[in-house]
Amino acid sequence: MAYVISDACISCGACAGECPVEAISEGNGKYVIDADKCIDCGSCANACPVGAPAEEA
Repeated sequence: MAYVISDACISCGACAGECPVEAISEGNGKYVIDADKCIDCGSCANACPVGAPAEEA
Protein backbone atom coordinates (compact mmCIF):
# COMPACT_ATOMS: atom_id res chain seq x y z
CA MET A 1 0.00 0.00 0.00
CA ALA A 2 1.19 3.49 -0.81
CA TYR A 3 1.42 6.23 1.78
CA VAL A 4 -0.97 9.20 1.67
CA ILE A 5 -0.66 12.63 3.27
CA SER A 6 -3.52 13.78 5.47
CA ASP A 7 -4.96 17.25 5.88
CA ALA A 8 -2.68 17.63 8.93
CA CYS A 9 0.10 18.54 6.44
CA ILE A 10 1.67 21.93 7.16
CA SER A 11 3.44 22.11 3.76
CA CYS A 12 6.93 22.20 5.29
CA GLY A 13 8.41 19.90 2.63
CA ALA A 14 10.35 17.71 5.05
CA CYS A 15 8.79 14.58 3.57
CA ALA A 16 9.65 15.42 -0.04
CA GLY A 17 13.33 15.75 0.76
CA GLU A 18 13.40 12.29 2.34
CA CYS A 19 11.60 10.35 -0.40
CA PRO A 20 14.14 8.15 -2.22
CA VAL A 21 11.98 7.81 -5.33
CA GLU A 22 10.77 11.43 -5.58
CA ALA A 23 7.12 10.40 -5.23
CA ILE A 24 6.17 13.49 -3.21
CA SER A 25 5.32 16.88 -4.67
CA GLU A 26 3.69 20.08 -3.53
CA GLY A 27 -0.05 19.99 -4.15
CA ASN A 28 -2.86 22.43 -3.56
CA GLY A 29 -2.46 23.37 0.11
CA LYS A 30 -0.53 20.25 1.09
CA TYR A 31 2.02 17.81 -0.26
CA VAL A 32 0.83 14.75 -2.19
CA ILE A 33 2.28 11.29 -2.85
CA ASP A 34 2.17 9.64 -6.27
CA ALA A 35 0.90 6.15 -5.40
CA ASP A 36 2.44 4.69 -8.56
CA LYS A 37 5.93 5.81 -7.48
CA CYS A 38 5.64 5.18 -3.71
CA ILE A 39 7.64 2.16 -2.54
CA ASP A 40 6.07 2.11 0.95
CA CYS A 41 9.39 2.73 2.73
CA GLY A 42 8.07 5.10 5.42
CA SER A 43 10.84 7.70 5.05
CA CYS A 44 8.25 10.44 4.64
CA ALA A 45 6.41 9.46 7.82
CA ASN A 46 9.64 9.43 9.80
CA ALA A 47 10.57 12.92 8.57
CA CYS A 48 7.21 14.61 9.12
CA PRO A 49 6.96 16.80 12.25
CA VAL A 50 3.15 16.47 12.40
CA GLY A 51 2.67 12.85 11.34
CA ALA A 52 0.71 13.66 8.16
CA PRO A 53 1.97 10.77 5.96
CA ALA A 54 0.45 7.40 6.80
CA GLU A 55 -0.14 4.08 5.09
CA GLU A 56 -3.28 4.10 2.99
CA ALA A 57 -6.07 2.07 4.56
